[in-house]
Amino acid sequence: MARLVGFYPGSFDPLTNGHLDVIERACKLVDRLIIAVGTHHSKKPLFSHEDRVALMRAVLDPIGRSSDTELDYIDFDGLMVQAARDHGASLIIRGLRDTTDYNFEMQMVGMNSQMAPDLQTVFLPSSPHVRHISATLVRQIADLKGDISAFVPPVVLEALRSK
Repeated sequence: MARLVGFYPGSFDPLTNGHLDVIERACKLVDRLIIAVGTHHSKKPLFSHEDRVALMRAVLDPIGRSSDTELDYIDFDGLMVQAARDHGASLIIRGLRDTTDYNFEMQMVGMNSQMAPDLQTVFLPSSPHVRHISATLVRQIADLKGDISAFVPPVVLEALRSK
C-alpha cells in the first residue's frame, strides 16, 4: 500500500501554537509529514535554521510518535513545489486563519497546480483558539517584551526569552 506523504512548508520563526494545531491535524491525514523550513534571503530570521529544527523536534516528535506519523524536517530554498516533489510528497498542507490567508493561498494553488499538477493542496482551517496567532505578531510582541506564553509551546517560549 502506498504511503501518503504531506509537505508542510513555512518559516516557523518561531514555531507557534497555530503551526502546532495544523501539524497535529495533518498527522491524522498522512503517513509521513515533511516539515519544510523555507529560506527567505530577504528576511533575517530570529532563530537559525538549526535552532528552529531543534525546537520543532522537541515539540513535534512526540506528536509524530503518538499519531504513528513519520516526521521529517528539511530546509528548502527555491520553489516549494519542487522541494515537495524532490521529497516524494503528494499533498501540500496549508493552514488558513482567515480570508486574507485564503485569498493568498488560492493564488498560490493556481500557480502551483500549473507547475505541479501532480501535487494537491489541502487547506486546514485553524482551530478557533489559535486562529489569531501569527509568527510575525509573536516576534513583534516578544521584541516589545510582551507576554507570548499563550501563543507558543513552552520550549519555544524559553528559547525566545533567552534571545
